[in-house]
Amino acid sequence: MRQKRVCALMLAAVVAAGVFTGCGDKKEDASTGIATNDGTETGGEAGASGDVVELTFYNADGEEDPWSDPVAEKLTEATGVKLKTDYPVSSDDQKVALMIAEQSYPDLIYAKGDAGSLIEAGALMDMTDLIEEYGPNIKKLYGDEFNKLKHSQDDPAIYQLSSYNVGGEVFKHSGTAQMQWDVLKANDYKVPETLDEFETMLKDYMAENPTTDDGHSTIGLTLSASDWHWMITLGNPAGYIADGAPDNGQWLIDENNQAMYKFRSDKEREYFKWLNKLYNEGILDPEFATQTHEDYIAKIASGRVLSLFDTDWDYSDGEKVLKADGKFGKTYAPLPFTMDKETKCVSLMYQGLTTGQGVGISVDCKDPVAAIKYLDYICSDEGQVLVQWGIEGVNYQVDENGKRYRTQEEIDASNNDKDYSKKTGVGFHNYPFPYYGDGIVDETGSTYTTKSRESVVAEYDEEQKAACEKWGVELLTDIFPQAKEFEVPAYSPIWAYAKPSEFDEIGNQLDEIAWSSLISCIIGSESDFDASYDKMLEELEGVGMSDAEKILTDIVQERVSIAE
Repeated sequence: MRQKRVCALMLAAVVAAGVFTGCGDKKEDASTGIATNDGTETGGEAGASGDVVELTFYNADGEEDPWSDPVAEKLTEATGVKLKTDYPVSSDDQKVALMIAEQSYPDLIYAKGDAGSLIEAGALMDMTDLIEEYGPNIKKLYGDEFNKLKHSQDDPAIYQLSSYNVGGEVFKHSGTAQMQWDVLKANDYKVPETLDEFETMLKDYMAENPTTDDGHSTIGLTLSASDWHWMITLGNPAGYIADGAPDNGQWLIDENNQAMYKFRSDKEREYFKWLNKLYNEGILDPEFATQTHEDYIAKIASGRVLSLFDTDWDYSDGEKVLKADGKFGKTYAPLPFTMDKETKCVSLMYQGLTTGQGVGISVDCKDPVAAIKYLDYICSDEGQVLVQWGIEGVNYQVDENGKRYRTQEEIDASNNDKDYSKKTGVGFHNYPFPYYGDGIVDETGSTYTTKSRESVVAEYDEEQKAACEKWGVELLTDIFPQAKEFEVPAYSPIWAYAKPSEFDEIGNQLDEIAWSSLISCIIGSESDFDASYDKMLEELEGVGMSDAEKILTDIVQERVSIAE
């Protein structure tokens, strides 16, 4: 993401040099809202009169949306707003950079990691006054975390509404490491608690099962490190497993809110030294640094790979193949794995509201009031139920106690039909807009999302059910340290912050050095590891590691002050 941001800024500068720039006309047409059941106002004059305002929307994580599904039609009926969505067409898309260069913006923008560039360019509107006048549901949804939406102490504007969950519980998580169910069963469902235990379980199973049933050699552990996935499978796990640190990207934040580039950590150094040992002993896939991500997924799908350090959204395509073939024992158990018994797995920890990436209203928006009312409707109970559950009597039913439920037929359709969301609109219009987290209930006692303890358990396969019975738990995540065991940090997850370009330029260089150097450390001889790691630290310091740490420390401490 840092690479894209730097490229975006460079492209913006180049294009701006040859473009005659100008500011778009702006108008703020006040309108009357539509009353919901709880009396709060949602929607606008257009919704009440039948007139429709078409707002342009750039979604950095989007896909084609003709706005013709049943939920989209209901959204327009309730708000008088229709969204015309634009989205990236490739991974190196530079639409945000061009917007900045031309100073021409869509009405609504979700720029993801490029949000900081838009804020620096003055492209996003301060929504504070609009929310105060038209956003009661926005304020209700964010509750005690509302102030975290403010950009900074010097600039307390609200430029974005977070695209991530507000509160909630974690019923399903891939943990810090994943191991095939077959390996766990061979060890009587023992959960490894140290590096040595993890290593021994892999070695013993590989000795007994050197090949798969179809003759492929067994791989103890593989990673995907030939592209940006290195951050997911090589960088992130080091923090989780070695330091017991929550997801703050490439950074560690200590109890005094001091930031440190994570690869300085002595414990992470020890973790990478362990990977170096596994590589030299043939446990770690020799192709981990050169294989494409497609190769990585194909190996998982073959059933050869005994363990991963990944996250489920990244490896799920491989698991789907295994499940379709009925090879559930070759799918993966989520584990709360750390390098020693003193380090606690933080997978279920709530890090507080994720800010820095969200939906904003641009300074060129043709109707800011309609835009904020649309966003407020999404945040209302009625809007949340519509985008998460769908339409009553069609996608969900209501029982005699007033609680929502889905028929088994609807559940099966949502799980098995890859086009379910596009056809129905259910779950298609909720992201990247604000939403309540899993497990939070409305006044009917129903959860805002369709995910609950009961729904997760109902979807468990034979391997997952057997493990729960063996461990004496209801959910697989019940064996993890629970969220209540951790304090919620006063700062938001660092990876999502909109940071100054000065910091991102240094951070990009740090990550480029770390990526190649960590791989070199792992594939080198065991005797060369320490010298290679020291060389990496010297190179990191040479491009400004300490400077970046100071900048980020100031940002974190400022965010803590805002939250207080």
